[in-house]
Amino acid sequence: MNGHLGGIVFPTDAASARRLIPDLAARVEDADRIGEVCVIGGADASATRFDPDRAVFAAVVALGWPGLAPLGRAGAVTRGGLPYIPGLLGFREVPALAEAWARLPRKPDLLLVDGHGRAHPQGLGIACLAGLALDVPTIGVAKSILAGEVQGALPDIPGARAALLLRGRVVGMALRTRRGANPVYVSAGHRVTLETALAWVERTGLGRRLPEPTRLAHLAAAEVRRGSGP
Repeated sequence: MNGHLGGIVFPTDAASARRLIPDLAARVEDADRIGEVCVIGGADASATRFDPDRAVFAAVVALGWPGLAPLGRAGAVTRGGLPYIPGLLGFREVPALAEAWARLPRKPDLLLVDGHGRAHPQGLGIACLAGLALDVPTIGVAKSILAGEVQGALPDIPGARAALLLRGRVVGMALRTRRGANPVYVSAGHRVTLETALAWVERTGLGRRLPEPTRLAHLAAAEVRRGSGP
């Protein structure tokens, strides 16, 4: 086991992580409980699938709202945590995100996470786990599908939506943010409904495929990775 975050003891083995999932998924709040948003954040983590050191390179950015003016960013690198296991990436990456979060001078009121929230086989994607660990409302914004299937066609029109269904239940939404670009897959994380999550992703899009908070977090995480080499 490694450090405590938000009352969670993060495991370094898959069996322990899987035992935690049902209890943690039940702790995720599905109703809106955000409050006033003056600072909006983005979070992303990068790792090499078969790295023997199990290094994770994470970054969190803070932007003013409205306007999305940069207010700060922070990065962190962790090693030796959980290996790459599909469905358990939150346990691998959230400890690094939490270290970056702790170094951020201004904490966001709402955090957009590069990854899934409820659109996860057990309803506990990285956005949900980050929300619990950091005690902040979160939204999952992923670039590909982890679980479920998109229902129906998605027109090539910005703002077009199609439900992402898993076992007959809507767990997220495919959202076309830019004409000619692949959709993003939006899901509720912690203390945010799906409709509210979609609204915030659209508000922060700035005409690009990715919303500005996760786009900048992705770039920041790449910088952390480049800066940690030999």
